[in-house]
Amino acid sequence: MKKQLSLLLFLFFISSSYAQNKHEVRAAWLTTAYGLDWPKNRLSNQKGIEQQKKELITILDKLYLANFNTVLFQVRTRGEVFYTSAIEPISRKVCLNDTPQYDPLEFVIQECHKRGMECHAWFVTIPLGQRNRQTITSYQNLFKKQPHLCVLYQNEYFLNPGHPQTKNYLTNLIKEVLTRYDVDGVHLDYLRYPENSPNFPDHTEYKKYGKGKSKEEWRRDNITAIVRTIYHDVKQTKPWVKVSSSAVGKYKNTSRYASKGWNSFYAVSQDVQLWLQEGIQDQIYPMMYFQGNNFYPFALDWLEKSNQRDIIPGLGIYFLDPSEGNWNIKEIKRQLFFLRKNKFSGAAHYRVEFLEKNVQGIYTFLQDKFYTHLALQPPMRWLSSEQPKSPVQLKVTNKNGFFLLNWEQHELPNESYYTYTVYASNETPVDTTNPKNILATGLRELKYLHIPHTPWERKKFYAVTAVNRYGIESKPIEQESKQHNVSQFLQD
Repeated sequence: MKKQLSLLLFLFFISSSYAQNKHEVRAAWLTTAYGLDWPKNRLSNQKGIEQQKKELITILDKLYLANFNTVLFQVRTRGEVFYTSAIEPISRKVCLNDTPQYDPLEFVIQECHKRGMECHAWFVTIPLGQRNRQTITSYQNLFKKQPHLCVLYQNEYFLNPGHPQTKNYLTNLIKEVLTRYDVDGVHLDYLRYPENSPNFPDHTEYKKYGKGKSKEEWRRDNITAIVRTIYHDVKQTKPWVKVSSSAVGKYKNTSRYASKGWNSFYAVSQDVQLWLQEGIQDQIYPMMYFQGNNFYPFALDWLEKSNQRDIIPGLGIYFLDPSEGNWNIKEIKRQLFFLRKNKFSGAAHYRVEFLEKNVQGIYTFLQDKFYTHLALQPPMRWLSSEQPKSPVQLKVTNKNGFFLLNWEQHELPNESYYTYTVYASNETPVDTTNPKNILATGLRELKYLHIPHTPWERKKFYAVTAVNRYGIESKPIEQESKQHNVSQFLQD
């Protein structure tokens, strides 16, 4: 009976409409640690720079062609970074003779924005690496500069969440990125204590700062204080930048299902639902690398406690690989349909390599069946309610057999900028609520439109909207095309 019910449930999801949401996060974690996704090789000569860039472009093109709209780019691994920093050493993966040859973060931001995708700076926060690794890292290493912030636990170094200066160190690291780079989000990872670690060496700090709380409560407060400090500093610097965390996938036991000892609240001292309640997160990416009843009730628990923030479950697509778990792809499909049916803000895929390899056809399924149309980012209405002014003077002209769209925007905000979404239809007015009509998103300038090898159907009517950096969209401006040719935008 259970097998029959499961089959019927799956068939219901498959047979139901593939209708997509206009606003949906489609994210992928692009891992730089150990070169898991990128870069595959350390630079050995000048030609290696172009090779690394080419590999990164190949990844982004593949995500773009499957209508992904968010890249979580790992900018900090364990004590080293993938950008030019005055605080921590740059990864030797992008160095030649210990000298940085280019700025990977600047490059990936530019390439993401060309494709209308957001780039979020993904920080591994608390872990610093294995003890033996510390002997070969740069003299700038944190352990050598500020040893009072570091502790050794089970042969691995960590930042000490119980030290009051830890939150300041991480905040300064993130602020360096915010002030120098046009990132769309800050994504916090490993912002937690090691799993079930009663002997973690924070006894001195607990005695000094515990103030009568239990150690478990004090530790949760420490992590929350770091989250709170980072969030408020980000909003003071660039209020539109999204702040998110990849939390442990189960918050606590639910009323019907146990978390089996692996949860954010007790196992690693993350009180994530408090963060949502307090409004110090814009998005949560719970790492829900589970199947069956270890997934669905806990996903709903996140949604019910979301406080109208974005809940974007992380899916363990790596388990599709025979060497990782050999899950049946039907499980991932069920999860995707479940999230869309229950109006989650989207899904994230861990990680890029398994999309590139198209393990069990996951990439093909997403491209051909599930992400068939573009999607906009969900608006952050808890941060802003102001609707931007519409573009003006939209002109559609024919040039060498292609349609060229031009428009203007008056009264651009000083502190930020708009992006633009283009819609196309054979009916007027163009229905801008229908994602099937979305032709391009995230345009900053017309020359940045990037559509590799994609012939667009000719359409008679076009509309353009402005979108502010909080994701709020203007009313459309529409113009009829004058000639019936294949519509495609020219690149400068």
